[in-house]
Amino acid sequence: MHNLKPLTALGGAVADVQTVGTLTICEVPDLALASVAARLGREKQTLKTLKTLVGATLPGPGKASLKGDIPAMWIGPDQWMLSADYADHETLFETVAGATGADASVTEQSDGWVCFDISGSQMPAMCELLCPVDIHGMAVGDATRSTIHQMGCFICRTGDTELRVIGPRSSAGSLHHALIAAAHSVA
Repeated sequence: MHNLKPLTALGGAVADVQTVGTLTICEVPDLALASVAARLGREKQTLKTLKTLVGATLPGPGKASLKGDIPAMWIGPDQWMLSADYADHETLFETVAGATGADASVTEQSDGWVCFDISGSQMPAMCELLCPVDIHGMAVGDATRSTIHQMGCFICRTGDTELRVIGPRSSAGSLHHALIAAAHSVA
């Protein structure tokens, strides 16, 4: 019998956490992700079902709903990325797919992305170096898609000095390097 051990996107047995000056960059490996796209003509039913499942109204363009056990981020017209703590929602994909049925297309995304939470007073200055996003104009709950170090990423403002970055797992090392380099530049 194989004795396999799970690794984080950065290849560690535990999440990588680094502090540079006032900034802390935390890898978030225990995150269940599922994307949902309402099918044509079934948008209203999908919204109704997801509102019940998520426990909040789904966010519109440029927004994220950060409340509840299953936060949601708008990623396109009638499309959302749902996230949840993996320990509590290991079957997030199955739960959402079962609830929406034929009304939406649901895709398991957990192993396709890497997530980093960034916190600290220098977070806005760090973001100015990383991506063409007006971080000063973003309020808590605002979300967008942009590029960081030539990688397509989701960026969500989760607090006054907190940010969540979700990028491609296959480029986790490169994204992490870009975040750390920018942190050192503003420290």
